[in-house]
Amino acid sequence: MNTLLDAVRRHADAHSNGDGVVSTAIPGLLIVRATAPSELMHDVQRPLACLVLQGAKHVSVGSRAFDFAAGDSLLVSADVPTVSQITHASIAQPYYSLVLELDPAVITDLVAQMPAQSAGDPAPVRVDPTEEETLDAALRLMKLLERPASLPVLQAQGVREMHYWLLAGRHGDAIRKLGWPDGHVQRVARAVKLLRRQYAQPIAVETLAAEAGMSPSAFHQHFKAVTSLSPLQFQKQLRLIEARRLMQSQGSNASTAAYAVGYESVPQFTREYGRLFGRPPVADMRAALQRTVG
Repeated sequence: MNTLLDAVRRHADAHSNGDGVVSTAIPGLLIVRATAPSELMHDVQRPLACLVLQGAKHVSVGSRAFDFAAGDSLLVSADVPTVSQITHASIAQPYYSLVLELDPAVITDLVAQMPAQSAGDPAPVRVDPTEEETLDAALRLMKLLERPASLPVLQAQGVREMHYWLLAGRHGDAIRKLGWPDGHVQRVARAVKLLRRQYAQPIAVETLAAEAGMSPSAFHQHFKAVTSLSPLQFQKQLRLIEARRLMQSQGSNASTAAYAVGYESVPQFTREYGRLFGRPPVADMRAALQRTVG
């Protein structure tokens, strides 16, 4: 673990201007670094595996909550809304995690070559101890980053190896569902992809169901089973999260952000924003500014 932590720390400290997400030259491989506990963070996660190497984090999905720390991995096997918070981090001991976005194409290819597994926990989010083989594969990926000339030749193989060990381990059954092209998870994922592209536009459930290749009633049922939200609730969260980003990163006011993400009523936007984030937009931005100044 310490060897992987050292490699992640070196890369993050060399490529980060502060706390936050640090990209790498390998698509889909990210590092999260924080030197203090965070505020609550709302997001609609894509499928990923998060290996915590130092510090601790809390994540809730609907009524389920998870606390995990160094030595644990968080698996997200579907597009789901999460509320998360880094709970243990300091300047002396920052929070570090390595995140791999899961690739359904790689999973499909690997599953075709691997023996079948018995069904496991169907929940789209789970936490388990990180397995040694996964840590070793992650370390090899980090070492490739230190040898840029090797990336064009070896990075695809390294990403594939890490997917393999995730599939072969405790998370295997949940990840396999991402590799079933005609399975419910993949069908819902096609509709989610459309929602992410067109979140600011009205989209009929019938259009989303057609994208998923399901009847509207079956689509609604499977969408909620996979994501924990109805399609309308899912789109609403995408809009509100994007509006918050516009206000925080671009200085948009509430009405500008509301219209930009598809709202026709600013009072409705303000009510729904307050329900999701706990404060109306103006108060939320004031609190964010105070945290920055402080």
